[in-house]
Amino acid sequence: MDAIRRTDGRRRHPGTTNDRILIVLVIGWGLLGLLWARCVWLQLFDAPRLAAMASAQHHTVHVVPARRGAMVDRTGRPLAVTVMAPSIYANARQVTAKQQMASQLAETVRRDAGAIRRRLEKDKGFVWIARQVEPSVTPALLTLRKEGIGWLEEPKRLYPQGRLASHVLGFVDIDQRGLEGLELSLNRTLQGRAGRRATLRDAKGSLLVGPWTEEAQPVDGHDVTLTIDSIVQQAAEEELARGVKKYHAKGGSIIVMEPFSGEILAMANAPAYDPNAPVQEPVDARRNRAVTDLFEPGSTFKIITAAALLEERRITPDEMIFCENAAYPTVGRHILHDHRPHGLLSFFDVIKLSSNIGTAKAAQRLKPDELYRYAQAFGVGRKTGIDVPGEINGMLHPPSRWSKLSPYIIPIGQEVAVTPIQLAVMTAVIANGGLRVQPHIIHGAPTAQPVRVISQETVEIVQHMLTEVVESGTGQLANVQGLTVAGKTGTAQKLEPTGRYSHSRFVASFVGFGPVPDPRFVMVVSLDEPRPLYFGGVVSAPIFKRVVERLVSYWGLKRSSKPTTVAQLPGLAND
Repeated sequence: MDAIRRTDGRRRHPGTTNDRILIVLVIGWGLLGLLWARCVWLQLFDAPRLAAMASAQHHTVHVVPARRGAMVDRTGRPLAVTVMAPSIYANARQVTAKQQMASQLAETVRRDAGAIRRRLEKDKGFVWIARQVEPSVTPALLTLRKEGIGWLEEPKRLYPQGRLASHVLGFVDIDQRGLEGLELSLNRTLQGRAGRRATLRDAKGSLLVGPWTEEAQPVDGHDVTLTIDSIVQQAAEEELARGVKKYHAKGGSIIVMEPFSGEILAMANAPAYDPNAPVQEPVDARRNRAVTDLFEPGSTFKIITAAALLEERRITPDEMIFCENAAYPTVGRHILHDHRPHGLLSFFDVIKLSSNIGTAKAAQRLKPDELYRYAQAFGVGRKTGIDVPGEINGMLHPPSRWSKLSPYIIPIGQEVAVTPIQLAVMTAVIANGGLRVQPHIIHGAPTAQPVRVISQETVEIVQHMLTEVVESGTGQLANVQGLTVAGKTGTAQKLEPTGRYSHSRFVASFVGFGPVPDPRFVMVVSLDEPRPLYFGGVVSAPIFKRVVERLVSYWGLKRSSKPTTVAQLPGLAND
């Protein structure tokens, strides 16, 4: 038959069926060829990339953080420690009801629900939800582990004493990197070296620890002992805060230093901040004013002037100087003033009563190079080398840059700028027998050898002068019942933007040491722009007194039966 009849009566040609079979076979072999080609491509050419993807999915390297070293005070009291805290994460691809999950997590970890939802909407297998939260939240998360929520333990920096010594300690970021203070400058010492754990994980991201796991143990950071004494630090901080509040000051500093070794027992600043939550405080509150703030020393500089004159034997303590009854024309139209009129005064009383005129007239017996050399020797105009970050130079121009007025006003503390730590070093020279020491705050830190500045003979005379400043001079409000202390007041005008001295903005200072004749401490108190009173003898000296009174028993200082002579003399404010 030349054709096969179909049931409908039409003929079906054998060639048509064969063509269709051939087409199906061609398409099938084509698809199979493509599959073979794809297999060849995957096996031969794309294998490295796929192997890397598989390894990334099933192998993980987990960083094992090192414990950051602790910082403790000289008695071992912890100031900065590291604890473990849970950090919450999520597999965002595994979370289905993202809005509901975000709300639930926000309520548990006390974070913003919107921020959590935005993280859950990312196409990632790992996103942070909240880091270093309170351990008490983890039980509430147990039911969420199957929904892609988990947590791991991370080190968290904790400052158990709160604001105490915050400007010295500084703080760290969320990843334990030091950002300010000793946390920054000692970061390499404190942070240690992180370890690692290389292992497998399953499809849900859970770690599979077994014989295949490779580990390198972390090396913990070193602990650091400071010279700070928490008891002294607390007394200084509390009395400084009280003084700043009482006199409406912008801020202030107190430094307490051991005069022979240069060890810092306290370094307090106001305003203070909590290093446990530094971002919640103004940036200005985190400034370590004790090493960063410059101001003219005012009458505290007269310590250097008196020591230079006595050391060079240009004057004797009992030599009389006419103090011009409070007004002394110097250069051009410039008139030097005292706050209280004085006639003839011995040089001893010139320093005791802080006469600007008497000091300036006596200082004319020194050559500019000589006064400059002594100021340098006392540490003015340069960094002390203290081991806290942020210290700045002072300001002390060489004689080649002095004006005709400079020889009259530099001896009384103008045209010079210092930091509180430089004042502490200056005062320690008189307290320790004539040596300039390098201050330090890290126990056992290497320091420069002490340098002889003035003789023991000169020291004894200046010590006697400064004792009388407290007994019957401008520093009487620093007088401590039953304890012989020495000191010097200072009130410095701040410069206005015009370059002129302000008549409304001052820095009030008091530097002191005791007990005399065997000093155990040096203390510097400075207040920035106190109001309405602003004299160092009225504002800063009482703070010195209160700190010492709080520490007499702690230091084991023996009080004598000497009377206290805190008389409100008319010349008390002449500093």
